[in-house]
Amino acid sequence: PAFRRFQREFLLGYLPALAADWLQGPLLFQLLQSRGFLHSQIAALYSCGFTSNVAFGLISGVFVDRLGRKKSCVLSSGLCSVSCLLQLSWDFLALAAGRVLAGLGTSLLFSAFESWYIHEHLERHDFPAEWIPNTFSRVALWNSGLAVAAGLLAELVAEGLVLGPVAPFLVAVPFLALSGIFVGKNWDENYGKSRPCGKACGEGLRGLVSDPRALLLGLVQALVESILLIFAFLWTPVLEPHGVPLGIAFSGFTAASAAGSALFRRGVTGRLRLQPL
Repeated sequence: PAFRRFQREFLLGYLPALAADWLQGPLLFQLLQSRGFLHSQIAALYSCGFTSNVAFGLISGVFVDRLGRKKSCVLSSGLCSVSCLLQLSWDFLALAAGRVLAGLGTSLLFSAFESWYIHEHLERHDFPAEWIPNTFSRVALWNSGLAVAAGLLAELVAEGLVLGPVAPFLVAVPFLALSGIFVGKNWDENYGKSRPCGKACGEGLRGLVSDPRALLLGLVQALVESILLIFAFLWTPVLEPHGVPLGIAFSGFTAASAAGSALFRRGVTGRLRLQPL
């Protein structure tokens, strides 16, 4: 019972932030296009978000450990909220700043929350390490459902209620506020080891160089992520001229992704006993 209460407290803080992140995906290209920007300018705005995410990701672990993981979770919600509000602007620089903040907030979203949970699970509550996958499998299940629902909700508020493509970003703000307030009021703070940034990056680089398999895995993952990011930019201009509802299409993509993950888990753990390469 104590573990279930702790797990529920984590999910109540984390899931609204994940829902807000998904809401920002379906209509971003359409929003920027409605502002009158060329495809090359939209590509530059996308690149601002991707670049800030990658650059900050190099030091996010050290940053989170020093600032505090709870504070980093609240900061993630704040940065993403400001980013969503900046989408109301028609100014290119303001929108670029919004993409940069979104990249920073997303980097924290996918590092601080999980780091906080693992520390609390092991150090403060002393639960068995074998129970950690149970929590993250629940996160994965909920995350898949939230992704599908986000596409449908984005389509409803933008087209059904005729509020335009900026509406999903505004709807995301209350979810981010809910996450930040809940985390701030209910979670305890914890910190990681204080290490110089250069030393931490050096250790990571040496780990890659010393293990060819880790380096190969990283390269393959980088290529796969590159393909997905290119797809994230291209799918809207490809489908929109055909009158495809973008929110519905987004839900279809995420539902297919969730189905693929479920088939993989079944193939690995079921009767087939498939082995990943």
